[in-house]
Amino acid sequence: MDKSEVKTKLTRIFRDTFANENLEIQETTTADQVEGWDSLAHITLIVAVEKGFGISLTLREVRSMKNVGDLMNLIEKKVA
Repeated sequence: MDKSEVKTKLTRIFRDTFANENLEIQETTTADQVEGWDSLAHITLIVAVEKGFGISLTLREVRSMKNVGDLMNLIEKKVA
């Protein structure tokens, strides 16, 4: 799965999680830039990402992410 495929699928997960069909994500997107992205939404998002991509993320991996780009890179490594 290449970066564009990851981004397309991840965008769908973000839109579903945050109930916003117009939500666009970039590698530099952070939680502060997405309306409704609080700690509970973060957990929901991580679970949706794990299910959507068929991967498991460790607490250490989740805590190390600073932006959507970090998440995308992690997904790419896990699905490779």
